[in-house]
Parts: sequence; structure tokens; C-alpha cells
Amino acid sequence: MRVVTKGLTAAIAAMLISLPAVGVMARPTTTNEVPRISKEDLKAMLGKPDVIILDVRLQEQWEVADQKIPGAVHENPAQDVTAWMNKYPKDKTIVLYCA
Repeated sequence: MRVVTKGLTAAIAAMLISLPAVGVMARPTTTNEVPRISKEDLKAMLGKPDVIILDVRLQEQWEVADQKIPGAVHENPAQDVTAWMNKYPKDKTIVLYCA
């Protein structure tokens, strides 16, 4: 699994560090090691079948947001990460968005 992040918070970083290292990216050991992409790169990825975009903002932030990424799936980071991460295929590119 390739994990790409934008606007990473410490909570999300902790979740990423706990994920198994699979595919093209080794397990990050700090938040500085987590790859990031630009909004232009993310726009180019929208709609691609091998990309899953997870909006991992807190439920309250997501509910009041006036803008959401088209096609993104909201997952609440306050929940147990393994409860929702295991439902996504490991051969996909996973993009986590946290404003």
C-alpha cells in the first residue's frame, strides 16, 4: 500500500506509523517521513480506480466543512484505525486528507 498524506496531524501520523509496511513505501518512523502531495497532484488522481481518498478529519470538522473532496470516503480518525483501514485493498494507493 502506498500512503500519501496532505495536512497530516500527529494523530494521523501515529496511525500511519502503526500500519504494516507494504508495497512501495517503508513504514514511516516520524511525521517528516510521511510522503505528501500537492493539491494539483491530488486533483490528477481523482477518479482513478487504483486510488482511494480517505477524508480523516474529525467528524465535527467534516460535518461543518463547506468543501469536500469529490469521491472521498470519510473515516473518523477517533475510531480504532484497524476498524476501517482493513476494509481497503492493500494494492491501492491510499490518500489520507486531514485539513
